[in-house]
Amino acid sequence: MSAAKLLLVEDDPALSELLEYRFQNEGYDVRCTGDGDEAMMLAAEDVPDLIILDWMIEGTSGIEVCRRLRRDKETAHVPIIMLTAREAEDDRIRGLETGADDYLTKPFSPRELLARVAAVMRRIRPALAGETIEVGDIKLDPVAHKVQRRARALQLGPTEYRLLKFFMESPGRVFSRGQLLDGVWGTGSDIELRTVDVHIRRLRKAIGIEGAKDPIRTVRSAGYALEAA
Repeated sequence: MSAAKLLLVEDDPALSELLEYRFQNEGYDVRCTGDGDEAMMLAAEDVPDLIILDWMIEGTSGIEVCRRLRRDKETAHVPIIMLTAREAEDDRIRGLETGADDYLTKPFSPRELLARVAAVMRRIRPALAGETIEVGDIKLDPVAHKVQRRARALQLGPTEYRLLKFFMESPGRVFSRGQLLDGVWGTGSDIELRTVDVHIRRLRKAIGIEGAKDPIRTVRSAGYALEAA
């Protein structure tokens, strides 16, 4: 398997150099920039497998870069891990709602970032195996990484895709927020429970089509379930 392509967007030269060195040692193909505008150009020229994106960078801000990458169909699926010195919960939620898949607050351990990136890569580059899953009018192909509803192709971000796949593997079962965190983000994740609600909203929007009912059922005080529409 070819080396995973990683785009590192960080304007602190010392930190950027350290992370580039660490990721290259782990076998990643790393490109670096400290400028938001150049980051979008690099992503468009050669779509990376994953982007590490600092919030505060030169040129276009990291949060706006994230928003624009999510709007572009060529990069909408690329996982984004945001780095920031902002610790407020509202800032975290804003980043996630903009399209980030994970969030790491500075200062952080490079080992932790390496572990998070490795976890994401394991999820998005699985062995080519598995059969198409169908629940109601939704069809998910885990090999082609595609989702259709009533024969219409749906565009899902990487986290929403994993969330939908997790639901579709156990249709009708009610999952608590904690179970969804463990199943989709991995055990030991320090992501907050409220994050699940953010991605549920994004998933509902992504799979919603005119004339079709919402297949995701909210169970008060219990969690969420996917029902056959």
